[in-house]
Amino acid sequence: MSEIIYTLEGGTYFNITNKCPCNCAFCIRSKGDAVGEAKRLWHDEEPTFDDIKNAIDNYDFSDVKESVFCGYGEPTNAFENLIKSAEYLKEKFPKMKLRLNTNGLSDLINKRSTAGEICRVFDIVSVSLNDPSSEKYDKITRNIFPGEAFPVLLKFTKDCVALGTEVHMTVVDVISKEDIEASRKLCEECGATFRLRSFDNGR
Repeated sequence: MSEIIYTLEGGTYFNITNKCPCNCAFCIRSKGDAVGEAKRLWHDEEPTFDDIKNAIDNYDFSDVKESVFCGYGEPTNAFENLIKSAEYLKEKFPKMKLRLNTNGLSDLINKRSTAGEICRVFDIVSVSLNDPSSEKYDKITRNIFPGEAFPVLLKFTKDCVALGTEVHMTVVDVISKEDIEASRKLCEECGATFRLRSFDNGR
């Protein structure tokens, strides 16, 4: 099995699934088999909770202040393992912050409202906005929910904000300056903090 926990620019990341409802034009997965210090992030089989728990138990978290669930897939595609893993980390390391990097489509993936369950265990939720309109979003993400994805993403973000969680919305610096600014405005309307991500740096 490939790496479940890996480091990138000093950060600690969890790669718990390779499944994703999007096939983004800029996705870092298209650049290679791994990022950061990982050698391989493509799983031969999807990790079980026991696999993730074992990885946690065998990793040195002594200097880790924040762990990020991100990896080579959408973490909410493995929703039960995501929540159980976050709960386990909180039990073992109650002072460590947990961040979820997500495409914001968890409600569509899991066919129910999921913000409450996520915000109960995650300190920070970072939503990939990607583009400021539904049409452009569908084009750049090539998701399996065209026409539905964008409004659900916005609702999920607002739900997380309403629960008092620290929420970020991000775009990658491959879109136009005009769309970056439109995305920034939309983010502010949702009550989230805007972040511009670097495609070259992979984060």
